[in-house]
This record gives sequence, C-alpha cells and structure tokens, in this order.
Amino acid sequence: MKKPTVNDIARVAGVSLATVDRVLNRRPGVRSVTVQKVQKAIDKLGYVRDTAAANLARKRVYRFLFILPDTDNEFIEALTAQITEQSRDQFIERTRISIKKVAPFDPQEIVNLLDGIDAGETDGVAVFGPETPSVRDAVKRARDKGVPVVALVSDLPSSDRDHFVGIDNVSAGRTAAQLMGRFVHRKGKVLVLTGSRLARDHLERRQGFDLVVAEDFPHLEVVASVEGRDDPKLIYKLLPEIFETYPDLVGIYSSAAGNAGLVQFLSDHRIGKDLVIIAHELTPLSREALRKGIFDALISQDSGHIIRSAVRLLRATSDKVPFNRAQERIRTDIYLKENLPR
Repeated sequence: MKKPTVNDIARVAGVSLATVDRVLNRRPGVRSVTVQKVQKAIDKLGYVRDTAAANLARKRVYRFLFILPDTDNEFIEALTAQITEQSRDQFIERTRISIKKVAPFDPQEIVNLLDGIDAGETDGVAVFGPETPSVRDAVKRARDKGVPVVALVSDLPSSDRDHFVGIDNVSAGRTAAQLMGRFVHRKGKVLVLTGSRLARDHLERRQGFDLVVAEDFPHLEVVASVEGRDDPKLIYKLLPEIFETYPDLVGIYSSAAGNAGLVQFLSDHRIGKDLVIIAHELTPLSREALRKGIFDALISQDSGHIIRSAVRLLRATSDKVPFNRAQERIRTDIYLKENLPR
C-alpha cells in the first residue's frame, strides 16, 4: 500500500502545499481553522512524517548543550569523554554537541547558563546539577522558550524537565543496603559518604539505603551523612575524625562518585580488611580498589548509554516524535571483583 504524502494531505484538506508545510513545521501565519483541516486530513490518511528526511531537506542541524560539574571526579570525566565521542559520531547526523562546566553543586552557575540560552541557537540542554528552587525555575524558563531539558544522572521533578536519564537512585540505594547487610556479619555503625545534600541522586540513594537497613538489618545503625563535596582532599581530611567518633564502624557506603579521597585514606592507613565498602561507578580508580579488595562492591551505570540516550531524547523531544522507552532505560550494574569487565 502506498504511503500518503504531503500532496495527499493538501488534496484532502483543500489547501496548498505551502500551507501543509507551515502546519507540519509549526510555523506561524496559519489560521487555527486551517490547522484543524490539515490535522484532520493527516489523521484520515494515517500520515506519519519522516522526520529525518524532513530535517535533511531543510538542512536542519541539532545543537545540544550539556552542563556538567567542573570536577576531577572520574565519572564526570567518563561522561565528558562520551560526550566528545558522541559529538564526533553525531556530526554526520547533523548534530553538534557542546559542553559547559560549572562549579560542583553551584546552582547559580547553572541558572545563569540556562537563562542565557537562546532558543534560536540551542535545540536542547542536558543538565547534571543540584535540585534547588532556583534551578527548577530556570529549567522551566528554558522550556517556556521552547528548549527541551533532560536531567542527567540526578533527577529534577518530572513537572519541570522533559526527561530523566540515569538509574533509579532509590533502587540503587536499596541495592547498596542489601549488599552491605549481607556482607557485614557483626553489629555496628555504617557511614554514608555523600557529595552534597543538594544532590537529588545522593539523597535518593540515602533514602533507599535507610529503608532497607531499617527493614532487614537491625544489627546495623546508619549514622549521619558526611558531605564530601566530591573533593578528595576534604574527604581525606574528614575521615580521621569519623573513625575516632565511630570506633565501631563496620561499613561505608560511598553514595557519590568521588572516591579518590576515600581510597587514598584507606590505602595509607591500611584500613579496610574488617570494613565493608560499597561505592558507586566503575572507573579506573574504583576498578583497582575493587580488584585490590579495598572496595567490596560497586553499583554503576553505563556512561556511554547515558549520553547516547540523552542525545536521542533531546532530538525526539525537539522533533516532537515518539521514542523507545525501553531503549532509554539505564540499567543498574553491580560489580564484584569476580565479574569485572575487561
């Protein structure tokens, strides 16, 4: 059966090809009654637009911006490398990707970037940053300008952003708690190292962790979170007082990805044999810590999948076309020393 074309739409709606083109591309200057006639013709004919062909015909170029924290955190470096790779791979797909780095956990820098976006020059933005009222308002202002927004790794309220790309962080925290509870066989305290209390992903992980420990492992007591700001020097400096305060510490859950300070401290002081360490993200540093037995388990997400998914979702939202939800679901991976990938 022959597919309906724009000529068929024009014939059924009784309008010109130019009018159909304006309606399909959502350009102004068409009366609402005419738009309705064209839409009825589209529905009657079952017309499905070939967005890729249409974009090629009008030489459409997608311009996406990724906003990331400016830190030496290896996970951020992995995301940055994947964005650079995607930028090369997507060039032939008429997609241009740029990166802006902001101070870690600094909402104002994110607000300034979002407010400075020109909808005529940017087709979508992916944001990895803290959830604050000012950031949420800036995201809404960007979307009001017609710029799609994807929350990356750390979610924003679903009413504010278009999509979230990352693992289910509550589930990740619950998984960490199950591992901790099954690995620790004595009574004691567990410390949670977090990046910032403004980071929704860290808060959700702590929430899931607390729920499972309370339900299933009464022999463990989770103490107040320590905010490390993903700063290795700060974490290294904080740890001596923590071990002095909690001599019965039996486990540490590093819910953020900044593990360099923790690994360095445990290595320097030869601590770890009787301490269970559950951490996040498979990076060169955490892989080596797992291999050496400094870490007991890692909960991770595929940085390549995250960036590819973000690009696909920004493009689909920009074009107002459907997307494959199953393809964009980011899997939670669990790594032990025994199943590390090559």
